[in-house]
Amino acid sequence: MNKTIRRASVFSLLLVLALLGRATWVQAYEGKALADDKKNRRNTIAQYAQPLGNIIVAGSPVTGSKETKGGDLAYKRDYTDGKLYAAVTGYSSQAYGATQLEGIYSDVLDGTDTRLKNPLDAVTRKQAEPGSVLTTIDPAVQKAGYKALGNKKGAAVAIDPKTGRVLGMVSTPSYDPSKIAGLTDGEVWKQLTEDEDKPLVNRALRQPLPPGSTFKLVVAAAGLEEGLYGSVDTPTRSPNPYKLPGSTRYLENENPSAPCENATLRTALQYSCNNVFAKLAVDLGQDKVKAMAEKFGFNDKELDLPVRAYASVYPSGMDKAQTALTGIGQFDVTATPLQMAMVSAAIANDGLMASPHMVSEVVDSDGDALKSFKDGDTKRIVSSATAEQLRSAMQTVVDKGTGSNAAIDGMEVGGKTGTAQHGENNSKTPYAWFTSYGKDPATGKEIAVAVLIEDSGAARSEVSGNGLAAPVAQKMMKAWLK
Repeated sequence: MNKTIRRASVFSLLLVLALLGRATWVQAYEGKALADDKKNRRNTIAQYAQPLGNIIVAGSPVTGSKETKGGDLAYKRDYTDGKLYAAVTGYSSQAYGATQLEGIYSDVLDGTDTRLKNPLDAVTRKQAEPGSVLTTIDPAVQKAGYKALGNKKGAAVAIDPKTGRVLGMVSTPSYDPSKIAGLTDGEVWKQLTEDEDKPLVNRALRQPLPPGSTFKLVVAAAGLEEGLYGSVDTPTRSPNPYKLPGSTRYLENENPSAPCENATLRTALQYSCNNVFAKLAVDLGQDKVKAMAEKFGFNDKELDLPVRAYASVYPSGMDKAQTALTGIGQFDVTATPLQMAMVSAAIANDGLMASPHMVSEVVDSDGDALKSFKDGDTKRIVSSATAEQLRSAMQTVVDKGTGSNAAIDGMEVGGKTGTAQHGENNSKTPYAWFTSYGKDPATGKEIAVAVLIEDSGAARSEVSGNGLAAPVAQKMMKAWLK
């Protein structure tokens, strides 16, 4: 063999070895990354090759699968009462991916979760039968909230205080996930993403806003726990109006004729006295108010239902005037309806907070549990005595105060209204809030509800927690208790 042929042979061999090495590297080390790449269409084809598993509400599926005509995707997602349950299910789209429960449990619902496969599936490479997700949602509570919110922009969350089960989660305006489930729904997608009302945003979990006077429950809890006042019926030594520390500004009350000067916490909650809770926040100091807020769940960036909720915020680094404003749920305090429902749930449950969750079980095609979520996984937030005091004061709010529209005949109902400023110098329509609990004295059955009305279209003078938000909470509580 001459020298030229020998060199060419060696070079060719090296090329073959390099090619084999690269192929081995790709298959051994990069294969999974390539297989999982969102641009790998084979994954989408496999995902929609068979009907998906379902999301279940009270034993019945609220999702389905619809056979497509033509193309390489055999099925697409379909929804029963899609607008009603969109805040629970999210969407599963051939073009735009999946969100919320659809996204979190996509591998269970499309049969690719390794827990679903048996040894024979691995040999035959057959796709496993998909599993299902069982929710804690009660259809009567869900429907009551959705119907009551109507065409208002807002959200509502209902929780069973003893178990932590989320009984209802509504966000409006809503959308029908079926309309964006396919590959050719670009026009609908564009309308939804460009809509100023943001129907794709789950306001119940993912749009924290100033909670206004509903936050006064947290401040009252801190005042009682720290021993500043022995009970909700102890006078608070609060001047009216209250001058913000280090400022020339006086904090007024919404109702000038309300008996807010030196009011007790009960009276201050009944009439929603700003002077009392602004002063109380300053007396406590921002660190103690923050500590109590965080006990209730504020500043938690990992609150999962298992859908991740955005953190509700109690700020730091404030002066005394700013601390005073946080005492009435303003300045940089923000909360989701979920968070304010958690506050009422802990108070209703004797000071214990059960971990909120909206999935009870994830099961395989035979109904065997792949994962279960415990009810009643509780932690102590406030003492039993403090919780009892706050429940009593919240009942006064409903029976004699600003929350009368939440009353239910024959039921124990407590609540707190809120009207939060919106825009620079409160230039925009305020947010209306209501957080509450209801209990059937005969059966012990309980529910906690928080409602946010972001925009109802009503005149500014007609915006109030009692007028707009309390009726929604009342209907949701009534649906569960009766």
